[in-house]
Amino acid sequence: MKYLLRKVMLYAFIAWAAMTLNFLIPRLMPGDPVALLVERMEGRIAPEAMAAIAESYGITDDPLPIQYITYVGNLLRGDLGLSIGFHPVPVADIVMQALPWTIGLVGLTTIISFVLGTSLGVVLAWWRGRKSDYVLPMLTFFNGVPYFWMALILVLVLSVNLGWFPVAGAYSTALMPELSPEFLGSVTYHAILPALTIVLGSFAGWVLGMRNMTVSVLGEDYVTMAEAKGLSRRQVLFTYAARNSILPSVTGFAMSLGAVVGGSMLTEVIFNYPGVGYTLFQAVENQDFPLMQGLFLIISLTVIIANLIADIVYVFLDPRTRSEA
Repeated sequence: MKYLLRKVMLYAFIAWAAMTLNFLIPRLMPGDPVALLVERMEGRIAPEAMAAIAESYGITDDPLPIQYITYVGNLLRGDLGLSIGFHPVPVADIVMQALPWTIGLVGLTTIISFVLGTSLGVVLAWWRGRKSDYVLPMLTFFNGVPYFWMALILVLVLSVNLGWFPVAGAYSTALMPELSPEFLGSVTYHAILPALTIVLGSFAGWVLGMRNMTVSVLGEDYVTMAEAKGLSRRQVLFTYAARNSILPSVTGFAMSLGAVVGGSMLTEVIFNYPGVGYTLFQAVENQDFPLMQGLFLIISLTVIIANLIADIVYVFLDPRTRSEA
């Protein structure tokens, strides 16, 4: 299919550009990781160890093209370099420790918000002009509330004042991470409040966006024709209106899935949740440039893959796209 082939080639080029920028930017910046590490250790690194440390961070006197080939080879092996703040832990290990927490929390809540929000948006569009429209001001309010503000309010009310949920953390510090009912129960209990924050913060946006788009589509001629043919309300709503209305939401959902890997950073920071967003915050705070590089690359590639998936979904939802394929 020519359409998908063009998209794959486009995203492959974008992925290459992201990797290349990730390679060039630290080499064009003043200073290097070794100097920063020496400063952190107050000069306690032996001079003979400096060369080995520089080599471990990919700092050599080789020509730039040779360094680039080495960099790409390391990426293909999953080697993202060494962290400064957690030296000498590999960046890939830190990222792999943070990813499951973010995917489990932010990924699941994003999918829940999208499914519930778009479904309710279609229903509210069909019931437009009724008493159900009274919920729109409340949805608009929630849509305008920043994540971090909602997180702080929920922590203050549900954790500090009522004591229903823990203030921070991903599980009880008295437990060891393992696949046991006690540990999984603790993880679920600690995830409820940050999950509620993310769902409340994004749910309203999906509802309003889907409702407004569905209302516009319901006024199109082909929907009127479908009603004139005597099709049932369910067929008109879901086969004609909702299917076309959801196309812009699919793009937004793809972007949201890409942002999942970046995590809702402020939410993770407020709840001290050990996901990608909190890890990125630590990397910035510690001036851990290799870790920031690795996280930015992973986030960029995830956004690219999510958008490619959205384009594939478009092929099945929009017949006009199939005609281009």
